[in-house]
Amino acid sequence: MSPKKNDPVAPPPVNGEWQIRFRTSESVKGWQELENRATNNLRRAWDAMRTDPGPAVQTSRHEQLKGSLSCGARGGRAMPRWQIEVTGGDRVWYLLDVEKHTVWIDYAGAHPKATE
Repeated sequence: MSPKKNDPVAPPPVNGEWQIRFRTSESVKGWQELENRATNNLRRAWDAMRTDPGPAVQTSRHEQLKGSLSCGARGGRAMPRWQIEVTGGDRVWYLLDVEKHTVWIDYAGAHPKATE
């Protein structure tokens, strides 16, 4: 999604940080909704995705999804799908494109039923 007039300017990645991009227009909308209800937690999630999106030591709040949800595809390539718990009821899911050093946000919002 290309920036438009009045859109916020995303800082460029520096010192090995990861690029963060939206994969779908639905993820943009969900992200904006999370900004309205959990700004500080969402910023911490953004910082984690920017600096260590695939941590070697996973936690219950930041982990690779399991089973059929553990991977997704973009551009014909399979990538691991990760999740960050933003609040008790909100999640951000993303694909980790190691080759392009990019995080592709494919879901942001209330805890998805698919993981229950």
